[in-house]
Amino acid sequence: MSRSQVVAEHLPLLRRYARALTGSQASGDAYVGAMLEALLQDPALLDERHGPRAGLFRLFTQIWNSVALNDDTDVTTLPMPTERRLSAITPLPRQAFLLLSLEGFSEEEVAFVLQVDVVEVRQLVDTAGREMAEDIATDVLIIEDETFIAMDIESLVKGLGHNVIGVARTHADAIALAKTKKPGLILADIQLADGSSGLDAVNELLRTFEVPVVFITAYPERFLTGERPEPAFLISKPFQPAMVSAVASQALFFQRNSRNRKPSAVAS
Repeated sequence: MSRSQVVAEHLPLLRRYARALTGSQASGDAYVGAMLEALLQDPALLDERHGPRAGLFRLFTQIWNSVALNDDTDVTTLPMPTERRLSAITPLPRQAFLLLSLEGFSEEEVAFVLQVDVVEVRQLVDTAGREMAEDIATDVLIIEDETFIAMDIESLVKGLGHNVIGVARTHADAIALAKTKKPGLILADIQLADGSSGLDAVNELLRTFEVPVVFITAYPERFLTGERPEPAFLISKPFQPAMVSAVASQALFFQRNSRNRKPSAVAS
């Protein structure tokens, strides 16, 4: 397999990870683009001792830890500062947690990607878990038409300390439930029982209030080609419980940070 084929094979997963770190697809793609530019200039940067995928994530991490980007920056002209100065920085523990839980790397591979040892990886993941458990419990709306999947998701989010306000099987059910109590997080399928769209339901809800969204779907292409809400994250079915836990926590983390960064009103 050629180098370009190797990169193309793993690029969608790297883009997903970059999005989880930065909180937006545009910003995540800017970092992925910077990594690809670096790789084109020097193919020897790709260290494949733990396989090409881990090598790409390792190179991406080096870029992430050294280059400050925003959505409008020309990455080809950027300097390489010793620190990145981003308003929404994701600390090292969260990188370790996402690599292990969301991307499914082994502890040894995470250590390779982050250039630390396995003992530190375990410490970082433990730190991330404790940090993310603080102040993120919320009311969750589940939009899912498959009964057993809905039950699994409900059990999972309750185990994370959240309260489930209801499970909607259709677009209309979702709107009705959200009117009874505004959720702090939405977990939604895209194709629903009556042929309606969970994506349409979410977009309608977001016209009246702001809430992070995680789509859990067997039809990811419909999310990627449709009218995508922000902030929103994507998990493909069949899913691993650890992935739902990681992405839901990350979505709430970004929502909380976004609110904290908004300037407070000045009393008159």
